Amino acid sequence: MSADNCPQLIDSKGTYPLNAAERLGNFGLTSAICSPETAMHKSRLGTIIIDCRTDDIDAAARFWSQALGVSHEEPPTDPADAAYRALEMPEGEVKVLVQQVEHPSRVHIDIETDDIEAEVKRLEALGATRVAQVKRWWVMEAPTGQRFCVVRPQRSTFEADANVWP
Repeated sequence: MSADNCPQLIDSKGTYPLNAAERLGNFGLTSAICSPETAMHKSRLGTIIIDCRTDDIDAAARFWSQALGVSHEEPPTDPADAAYRALEMPEGEVKVLVQQVEHPSRVHIDIETDDIEAEVKRLEALGATRVAQVKRWWVMEAPTGQRFCVVRPQRSTFEADANVWP
């Protein structure tokens, strides 16, 4: 099988040095595991996002950082990220973002994955539905109504800690 039949895997530095076929080929497993029928991908809980309907995202970030006993990062310099503030969580804990939104305030999760389309299809098979594609990710809805996002890997420990799916 060619390397094109397997998804890219992220390393601890957030880069994609080898795809799964190249890695598995080192063990003679490429044809058995990386066929179009059995291509694998990974996913896991990536981020908890606190959606805040507010005109002052910095005040919201101050509140949540104090409520959780952590500090928050300075406002981002990239205007595309102006609606987000990252809380500085301890090493190994899930990432937490405060996000300025126009819809009612709520909390949602991001599921991070190395293959967004494969993960969306896996979640659809479990009963989730696609709501909207936004930038590089999908907003989905669980069968019970909660909204969540499927995004690219966000944390450096993704490869070591993610679930592997056929």
